[in-house]
Amino acid sequence: MDNPPSPAPLQVAQLDLDGPEGAVIGFGGVGPSPGTGPEIAGGDVYALVRLRGRPAATVVCRVPPGKNPADAVAAEARALLARTPAHPVRDDHAGGHADGIATDPTDPREPAPTVSVVIATRERPEQLARALDSLLAQDHPGFEIVVVDNAPLTTGTEDLVSGAYRDRVRYVREEVPGLAIAHNRGVAVAAGEVIAFTDDDVIADPHWLTALTAPFAADPGLGCTTGLILPARLGTPAQILLESHGGFAKGFAPRTWDPAAPPADEPLFPFTAGSFGSGANMAFRAAALRAAGGFDPATGTGTPARGGDDLYAFVSVLAAGHRLCYTPEALVWHHHRETWRDLTNQAYGYGAGLTAYLTALLVRRPALIPALLRKLPRGLAHARTITAHRDTAEAAVPGAHGAQGHAWPRQLSRLERRGMLAGPVGYVRARRRVRGIRPPWHGC
Repeated sequence: MDNPPSPAPLQVAQLDLDGPEGAVIGFGGVGPSPGTGPEIAGGDVYALVRLRGRPAATVVCRVPPGKNPADAVAAEARALLARTPAHPVRDDHAGGHADGIATDPTDPREPAPTVSVVIATRERPEQLARALDSLLAQDHPGFEIVVVDNAPLTTGTEDLVSGAYRDRVRYVREEVPGLAIAHNRGVAVAAGEVIAFTDDDVIADPHWLTALTAPFAADPGLGCTTGLILPARLGTPAQILLESHGGFAKGFAPRTWDPAAPPADEPLFPFTAGSFGSGANMAFRAAALRAAGGFDPATGTGTPARGGDDLYAFVSVLAAGHRLCYTPEALVWHHHRETWRDLTNQAYGYGAGLTAYLTALLVRRPALIPALLRKLPRGLAHARTITAHRDTAEAAVPGAHGAQGHAWPRQLSRLERRGMLAGPVGYVRARRRVRGIRPPWHGC
């Protein structure tokens, strides 16, 4: 069995530049905006580079003793941006790593849709409070926040919402455990034209909701958007290894997927739904999500399926003919799990959730079976690639998201593949448990 890797902790920072070669506008740790978070000292730093506020790249560097951290990180960032074209790239250099530069801002002239933000949570009031504070600081002009308390054991979440957040956050209770079921409860009560979802372990950038929802006004055929997810902390080996494996980020270039024009560079489209985004940062046109049946209640955290609820929803909306877009300006900072045990559970859950969601498609959307079977051989090869063991002799360092050269210990590779074998059985077990449960908006 592999020993857990032991890389040195990295400080997570934000750097805002006035252009690729411009002056420093803001610098600091993760907070509401650059310059408002904790102070960054010398040592290893992982930094988000912004250009006049817009996320553009990430850089990993070391701040030498006695050097001003803002100046040191800015020098690395400028050098990186100088060799990074303004389109998607996979770029790995000794001094830093980049995913490309976003060049497609949202159009402020479009009217903003009304929005409901849904957060499903269970017994984590301290983390929830941090997330709610960031949501209440959003610059979006009109939205509500709905907290779904999933199968609570105590009154901690209800007490928090009814106390510190009274009249600002709606509280809803869902007794049946499971993330998808909790999300469906949120969909049932949401009043917005667009429903955004995030988790209780994130800090949302102040512009997150505006950036995530603006594309719906510009494109009536859009059914779903996803956004950028970056690590809020990289203080433990497990957190660093997860991020070095690719984390949750999908790069810095906007992209739209259209089922009427399948992308030539994605032969497994739409079944590699993990490339679209993640459940901690997604939004749906409410009517499209409800018409697609919402989230499969037999998927997601809290069920034997272990995950796949977001992937199932992405493909369901695409299968209904709607477009899906990824916008990196919609940023949330995610608090990765801290321990090695957390990471092993996560690796197993990744594998199980993937095959559970594919099983859900076979069971609930049989029209997709011919396409899935045609792509099965190539899909199995893809699964072997993404779960492959990769050498961790050198300390893991977060790199270019989307590449396949990230450190991934043999133990985690085995667990992920074991999860893939267990996913279909887990889905069947979960489906038996939720038999008879229909989306709440369909009535009894």
